[in-house]
Amino acid sequence: MKDWRLQDQEDYLMNKSLIFTRYEKYRDDWDHDHCEFCNAKFSTYEGDLHDGYATVEKYYWICQECYHDFKSIFNWKLINELPNN
Repeated sequence: MKDWRLQDQEDYLMNKSLIFTRYEKYRDDWDHDHCEFCNAKFSTYEGDLHDGYATVEKYYWICQECYHDFKSIFNWKLINELPNN
């Protein structure tokens, strides 16, 4: 599949378990993260994405659109969903 968003992420995201969760910074000295595919910005600031798919340790983040576009290619296992509020 040719897609500008695919740039060797299979090296670290293939067959991973993911969670759908609210954004939390990985360390205190970080204020944002980016989608590993399209570079969309995750943060707690207005205008940024506030929830998405992340690896269990919340180190790698994937926006909802990229998750749906690549979930079958990367064979991700979703282990939870955010409750509907």
